[in-house]
Amino acid sequence: MENMFYKKSFFILENKGNNSFSFEERNNKKIHVASILDGEIDDVKIGTEIAFSEIIEDEELNSYGLKNFIKLKNKNIYIFDNHNHAFYFWCLGLKENEFKKDLLLVHVDQHKDMREPKNLNVNIDDLKDVFNYTNYELNVGNFIKPALFKNIFKDVLIIDSSYSFESEIKEDYVLDLDLDIFSKDMDYIEWNYKIKKIKKLIDGAKFVTIATSPFFIEFERVKKALIELF
Repeated sequence: MENMFYKKSFFILENKGNNSFSFEERNNKKIHVASILDGEIDDVKIGTEIAFSEIIEDEELNSYGLKNFIKLKNKNIYIFDNHNHAFYFWCLGLKENEFKKDLLLVHVDQHKDMREPKNLNVNIDDLKDVFNYTNYELNVGNFIKPALFKNIFKDVLIIDSSYSFESEIKEDYVLDLDLDIFSKDMDYIEWNYKIKKIKKLIDGAKFVTIATSPFFIEFERVKKALIELF
């Protein structure tokens, strides 16, 4: 992994990025961003630092992120916690020629994540700019629109239902998987059916990003899904 800006973990202390959710009302004022390692699925472990905070119905909810982000050895697959980090790894993948621009993005997720950020001004050829943009401008719900705006992808296919899992893909694509598709809220789609479909999507993808989304799914379910997928 060259040109990597996730070599060291750090905290976001400002009212920016994912730290902006209910920032003024929260007691916890910082979130953690883990460093990345080359590893295997066994190395995907829950950490001891809060990666996402939000207030829901007057209750502050703090979710622990991953101990480390993981790039699977000898594979174009990146695993991280909050989903906006996908934007950085897409730009890194382009820079390292792991896939080409203007492919289809296949987005498998409980959520569409299609909000538009206030700022679309980022230089995708400058990884330092991309890193800062990813962490201090983007959040878990608005990282796809900038990728379309910058022509990283030509279009997005959102898979968030039984119907959309039956979509036939006849072109090269990048897979963006949010493991909250395995959350309890999504149990109306049979677990083994999702495993089978997503395995096929992983096998066919040119490049894969995987979010563990700690605010939206328990880590035990995340790890179970990862073990069965790989």
